[in-house]
Amino acid sequence: MLLAKDFDDYEIISMSEGEKLERWGDFYLLRPDPEIIWKDKINKRIAHAHYHRKSSGGGYWEKLKPLPDRWTVNYKDLIFNVKLMGFKHTGIFPEQSVNWDFMMNKIEEKIKQGKKVKVLNLFAYTGCASVACLSKGAEVVHVDSSRGMIDWAKENVKSSNLEDRPIRFLVDDCIKFVKREIRRGNKYDAIIMDPPSYGRGSNKEVWDIEKDLFNLVELCMQIITDEPLFFIINSYTAGLSPTVLENLLKIFLKNKKGTITSGELGIQSKNGLILPCGVYGRYEG
Repeated sequence: MLLAKDFDDYEIISMSEGEKLERWGDFYLLRPDPEIIWKDKINKRIAHAHYHRKSSGGGYWEKLKPLPDRWTVNYKDLIFNVKLMGFKHTGIFPEQSVNWDFMMNKIEEKIKQGKKVKVLNLFAYTGCASVACLSKGAEVVHVDSSRGMIDWAKENVKSSNLEDRPIRFLVDDCIKFVKREIRRGNKYDAIIMDPPSYGRGSNKEVWDIEKDLFNLVELCMQIITDEPLFFIINSYTAGLSPTVLENLLKIFLKNKKGTITSGELGIQSKNGLILPCGVYGRYEG
């Protein structure tokens, strides 16, 4: 398991009975997490907001103390905007900082060699990975089906003072976009994808990770360069093993020079317990 570290503006304070108490900069949030099946001490009184699940599905935020509509947190030189979203989200997955570090190091190394790096970020959400890649000199194409997420990603780029860097934002269905890139003959040195279990494209296209992920990775093989820098697949789908993602990459990248690994991502709380936070598959050229 890869554990997130060096995220000074984020930490899990404690976890108990399906909930985690987190610090996001100067503010504390209490959010549910199905992985937390144990009982432990948790000081809910310091929380500024608490997300409650509804038995009928979904949920709502209860503000317990004064809390701005948005605020920023820093990860090294990157600055991200935090907001309370529906279904408990904040716009940032802190465990992904492990992947940000990996991408930034790979890109920085390549740029120092005088080479350009073009990155495609699919299901790119609020753009934390895009910002990370952009900060080290990569050219980024950022694709997501939600206009709201694209706007949020633009805010993150601006907050990190990277507006002058080469990034394109597209509100689009990822599969349709990749097919168009194939026809255009465009190529990428690195591809990142963070697909949901289920979703809808910009024109209500249905996405099902179990049915569509294989086909998408196969299509991506037609737009990746002959010597890829990296290819990363993240997943939060319950029951999807890291080995599944590793197998996909092995099938399509077995003839490329590089290494393929997979595993879990996690965050260690202040009391030493580790919260598993999804899985990844990674090709490194």
